[in-house]
Amino acid sequence: MAKSPLIPVVTLLALVLLAFQSFFTVHQTQKAIVLQLGDPLSLVYEPGLYLKIPFIQNVIFFDARVLDYEARSREAFTVDKKAIVLDNYARWRIIDPLQFYRTMRSIPGAQARLDDVVYSQLRALVGAYTLTEVVAAHRADIMKEVTNKVSDLMKNFGVEVLDVRIKRTDLPPENQRAIFGRMRAERERQAKQYRSEGEEESTRIRSDADRQSAVILAEASRDAQIERGLGDSKAAASYAEAYNKSPDFYAYVRRLETMRKSFRENSKIVLSSEIPILEQQ
Repeated sequence: MAKSPLIPVVTLLALVLLAFQSFFTVHQTQKAIVLQLGDPLSLVYEPGLYLKIPFIQNVIFFDARVLDYEARSREAFTVDKKAIVLDNYARWRIIDPLQFYRTMRSIPGAQARLDDVVYSQLRALVGAYTLTEVVAAHRADIMKEVTNKVSDLMKNFGVEVLDVRIKRTDLPPENQRAIFGRMRAERERQAKQYRSEGEEESTRIRSDADRQSAVILAEASRDAQIERGLGDSKAAASYAEAYNKSPDFYAYVRRLETMRKSFRENSKIVLSSEIPILEQQ
């Protein structure tokens, strides 16, 4: 009886399937455990090629690299009763895949647990400091202490927490509005104070300038009167000296000067002959 040509093909496919089910490879970025009928075996597989019992055992792979977890923003209260919104992240890795599988099962489950632990520790430590200390003075100390406590707690789940960081601290929206309102009122108060001080200084400067101007004008007027008096005195002395040298000639010149000023072009003046200015010399 002739053999069916499908038998070798089926046999080959069965062998290939058996080999595929019997061997597995762990990548260099991974670790693995083997489940036998759903129960994990105690051996953790490092990167390499391994053999397992087909159809009875199956392999679960875990990422051995450092993983990042972005936590959702949550509120916390400081010791001075100020509410802040914490935005943080954590860097962690699986150090015991077997314990991790028994307690967490999967990475999403580990992240959910990590989120709760990190938030509880952050909230507890933030509650021991003031808002200024959380934002500036003791921020590094808080993150270091949170990292240590969270790592200790997560080791029971086969996880090592390498770092917990506060990326940003914000105020709740209602607090932001209140603070911005106070800041605006404070700036307006300072602006009014500066304007008032400026106006006061301006008035003082103007008053001082007016006083100095009045003093300068008074001194200038005094000096002018003094100089004018000195000039008049010198002129009178000169006139007196000239008069004493030749009284008749001085009187004659004075009369001529008076006539020059009195008689203008086309002017008509009726004078008595007895006026000294018309006397014949």
